[in-house]
Amino acid sequence: MRILKVNPENLRDSEDAIIEAAKVMLAGGTVVFPTDTVYGLGCDATNEYAIKKVFKIKGRNEAKPLAIIVRDVLMTKKIATVERKIERVLNVIWPGAVTVILWRKYKLPEILTAGKGTIGLRIPDYKLTYLLSENMGRPYVATSANLTNESATTKISQVLKYFERSYGKPDLVLDAGDLKFSEPSTVLDLTVPKPKIVRIGPVDK
Repeated sequence: MRILKVNPENLRDSEDAIIEAAKVMLAGGTVVFPTDTVYGLGCDATNEYAIKKVFKIKGRNEAKPLAIIVRDVLMTKKIATVERKIERVLNVIWPGAVTVILWRKYKLPEILTAGKGTIGLRIPDYKLTYLLSENMGRPYVATSANLTNESATTKISQVLKYFERSYGKPDLVLDAGDLKFSEPSTVLDLTVPKPKIVRIGPVDK
């Protein structure tokens, strides 16, 4: 488990680390990274083998789907069904701390969505994750960097403590120090006739 320091306030100094993180994920590895909410654990969302490693590291039940980060609405349209009305909504709430559930269109690995026809997507309001998206050129998994039944965290010391005792370990950790206090993202389901908040997070009703 390699650790590379990053500075979200000065990404020019962190460019090499972000490029390295993208390379690790594109090669099938797993990476811990900071976001605008909590620390995340991710991998290439098109790589089934890498996704299985994320489940293993977290001790997560494969019946629970994983959310992904996308670069922009254009990438979202390649993965999910986005009607004009929904696109207007996305342009209002993104980037931000809202994960949106949409109908899946692009055939991503079944394990990612637990075989469901829906998928959760997000564009964080965070330059570091955007640059990671730019270097990836494809969607990547973004689940909280914690073990199952443990709390998501903004503290890097807690992240490292979690994975010291995990069955598997992430290949790389981007250490941005402690993040501002936050909860995991709000989850908004747009696949139902009336939009439904599935989980309340930093963004309320």
